[in-house]
Amino acid sequence: MDKKSILVTGGAGFIGSNFIPYFLEKYPYYQIINLDLLTYAGDLNNLKEVQNHPRYKFVKGDICNRELVEYLFKEFDIRGVIHFAAESHVDNSIKNPERFIETNVKGTYTLLDVARNYWLKAPFEYKEGYEEARFHHISTDEVYGSLPLDDPSKLFKEDTPYAPNSPYSASKASSDMIVRSYHHTYGLNSIITNCSNNYGPKQHDEKLIPTIIRNALNETPIPIYGDGKNVRDWLYVMDHCSGIDLAFHKGRAGETYNIGGRNERDNLYIANYICEILDKIIPRKRGSYKKLITFVKDRPGHDRRYAIDATKIETQLGWRAKENFESGIEKTIRWYINKYRKDVGER
Repeated sequence: MDKKSILVTGGAGFIGSNFIPYFLEKYPYYQIINLDLLTYAGDLNNLKEVQNHPRYKFVKGDICNRELVEYLFKEFDIRGVIHFAAESHVDNSIKNPERFIETNVKGTYTLLDVARNYWLKAPFEYKEGYEEARFHHISTDEVYGSLPLDDPSKLFKEDTPYAPNSPYSASKASSDMIVRSYHHTYGLNSIITNCSNNYGPKQHDEKLIPTIIRNALNETPIPIYGDGKNVRDWLYVMDHCSGIDLAFHKGRAGETYNIGGRNERDNLYIANYICEILDKIIPRKRGSYKKLITFVKDRPGHDRRYAIDATKIETQLGWRAKENFESGIEKTIRWYINKYRKDVGER
């Protein structure tokens, strides 16, 4: 089979840097072009294992730069886009919402419009040889808003109305709608996947789980927002990668697929469980790491509960999460111990 070039945006970030090595190993006929601006959340160290791979090329640049995106499509004859690139930290979106609108809304529009012009002759009429070209937009469960804590039967489904509550989730909801419009208006072969909270190796230090592990190892307070009862559905990053893979190859054009781990846990449980594992692996001299857990002022508009119903991708595409939270978090903790403490064996 001839090599096919896939543009991956934001591939030096957390999920993208787990996805690219997985994708290159699984599909010998794909060439990956990784376009990433390398903001604070992108790190080329996350991709050391593929930096010299013959079917991988890194390009530093902005998805809002239309001239650059057009150049990449023509230079590499792009036949698919897997769009991870996004500003994604809620706290940062509260402080500086403009950057989120620029990257998540304008950047997604730029990619879609370049893809439309490169792949299509006219609305609903693909150029010869580009009939299978597909745009896969990676989104979040946060676009659906918040669920009640007291009714575990309520879950986010693909037809749940959008109700974003932060500038971040509003920008992602906007980008989802633009993707949808390009499918219905122009016939662009696009799909959307909305995922629950990812965790695993290579996640940025600012996120909850790396923060808990790092602060515990550094013997500094472990900050937990509010009462710690905010619930998230946790998805191990490699399970998410396999879901993206399936949706990209097997999903129906124009459809949305929710990818969730069916692992609802509240933030206080997460902190306590990580501390229990650390107590076993690297015992503290002054009692349990749990003593470091500290409650801090809640963030504005903090959603209480997210939980995804993954029935559609499970039944239609045959996807299954391999990890439950307790199995995935142990792998994750050991990875971060290796990152944060080179002297673990000496303690």
